[in-house]
Amino acid sequence: MNSKTIKKISIAGFVIVIIGFLVIPRFCSKKEIEGGETAAGRRGGTAMIAVNVRIAKPASFENKLQISGSVISNEEVELRMETSGKIIAINFKEGTRVNKGDLLVKVNDADLQAQLQKVEIRKKLAEDKEFRQRTLLEKKGISQESYDVVLNDLNSAKADIENLRALIAKTEIHAPFNGTIGLRYVSEGSYVSSSTKIATLQNINPVKIDFSIPQRYAGIISVGNKISVKSPSGKIYQASIYAIEPKVDPATRALKVRAICPNERRELIPGSYVGITLALNDVKNAITIPTQALALDISGERVFIYKNGLAIAKKVESGIRTEEEVQIVDGIATGDSIIVSGIMQLRPRAKVRILNIENK
Repeated sequence: MNSKTIKKISIAGFVIVIIGFLVIPRFCSKKEIEGGETAAGRRGGTAMIAVNVRIAKPASFENKLQISGSVISNEEVELRMETSGKIIAINFKEGTRVNKGDLLVKVNDADLQAQLQKVEIRKKLAEDKEFRQRTLLEKKGISQESYDVVLNDLNSAKADIENLRALIAKTEIHAPFNGTIGLRYVSEGSYVSSSTKIATLQNINPVKIDFSIPQRYAGIISVGNKISVKSPSGKIYQASIYAIEPKVDPATRALKVRAICPNERRELIPGSYVGITLALNDVKNAITIPTQALALDISGERVFIYKNGLAIAKKVESGIRTEEEVQIVDGIATGDSIIVSGIMQLRPRAKVRILNIENK
């Protein structure tokens, strides 16, 4: 290799070194800048958050309370004998309707009937004797004391008759109201006592709806308020509150309420669970937002408003609320763009972009 060639190689190597010193720093700086920008984006420094917004506007807002309740019979009684004895007659069929006053069950009362006949004979004799003694008393033929003894015998016989009739009445069960007989638990010939359950009688048209509400609503509801009742099958019925317990239950801090509901088709079955919707009040020209759009911090309640590409935090005051909506009574004006999604990711003055606009 001659000196000329060596000289050319040396010049070429020098040029490559110079180019390396000029290009490599610029390349590394670009990577660092890009890496810094990416990290900043991950930290949320310049990345834009996609959000949904709702345009605030006044509308009617009904505050509804969703609770559960139970169906109970309008009237219900367990049929039991007042006295012990052998059943000699059952005058009903299971699952049938009976009318008030119908004789349902009869227990053997032969001994009581015999005693009644005996006392009625004694009463007849006492009446005849009293008549004769009264006639003599009017003619001054006997003393008042003698007449009083006879009259006392007559009154005693009458009392004995009333007592026996009362005992005989206890050997019978009459329907106390119109209703439907349930399952029978005894047969004719069975020996029963006052503790023996014979059957149940229920009046299920209408039915009663029992439920409880939190004590904070105690001053809002009143007798006559309407409620919606949803059966397990999904059918909706309208009922009316007719009684409210005057005391809050200290164990649950809830107020017991009872409503009456028509049940002509007997579709609401006593003992079943139902869903209840109770309208508490209706606010006109209310501004509402989804419940998830309301944020809480140490300073109180706040929402984020979209303005010029930024999420602006604004302190607000809430009013009544439901499971899905909350009323804002102060802090929001008509036309404000309320951010209703991504609230947990937002920070004051964070950059955001609108993904969807709700115009509810």
